[in-house]
Amino acid sequence: MTAARRLVLLIASVAAVAPFLWLLSTSLKGAEELFAYPPRLIPSTIVWENYRGVWNAIPMAAYFINTTIVTVTAVTLNLLLSSLAGFAFARFRFRAQRPLFYAVIAAILIPKEVIILPLYAMVLRMHLADSLTGVVLPFAVDGLGIFLMRQAFAAIPREVEDAARVDGASPLRLWWDVMLPMTRPTLATLAIFTFIGAWGDFLWPLVVLKSPEHYTLQVGLSFMTGTFVDNFRYVAAGAVLSLLPVLIVFMLMQKHFERGLFAGSTH
Repeated sequence: MTAARRLVLLIASVAAVAPFLWLLSTSLKGAEELFAYPPRLIPSTIVWENYRGVWNAIPMAAYFINTTIVTVTAVTLNLLLSSLAGFAFARFRFRAQRPLFYAVIAAILIPKEVIILPLYAMVLRMHLADSLTGVVLPFAVDGLGIFLMRQAFAAIPREVEDAARVDGASPLRLWWDVMLPMTRPTLATLAIFTFIGAWGDFLWPLVVLKSPEHYTLQVGLSFMTGTFVDNFRYVAAGAVLSLLPVLIVFMLMQKHFERGLFAGSTH
């Protein structure tokens, strides 16, 4: 690797990490250091009380529970439904298969903001507004998940499927017992994408949820910003707490991430 490439990578890394480091620094500062000039990245005195203060000032525990319910449900449904649809696209031949797959690809390109209004109208008709079910159900499966799983299943040699069918495996058993375990890296990648998207989602829960007891973490933090408009230390501490689960999940599953992301890329 040339020196120029290393320099570019270093600059990109600093640009990516700097906002988080500054957020972490703000969450650990005392009131007297918050607006000190020149600003200091490393506080002279670390104030852990900011985290306890924000946790006790707003119902952070309830926000975490609601967000965990939404995220775990979203990850489970997306893995299950995307793997089923991907298996069907990869291993079966049926009428309108190609147009349907093109529709899946097109769905990846449509921003969520474009379909917010029709989705909300649908949620209202189903009487799911102001509920965690209304947050999860419209995005229980997505086009990216179907595409990734289709590519992963298509990369599995046909001989594996033929051997399982000779042994009398039904299509569902072939999917669950034979094919699905062979796509673990892709499942891990999809789980990470879904987890990050569901945990950090703000716009859709903001539209659907009206009662404070149903707020997810991101919606609750947005209202916290208004509550503590003059206390940036609490705002920063709450933001850091909301990021920790994402960082933990990514670190635990990162060894599968790259393999899963490029699984089946040649098919």
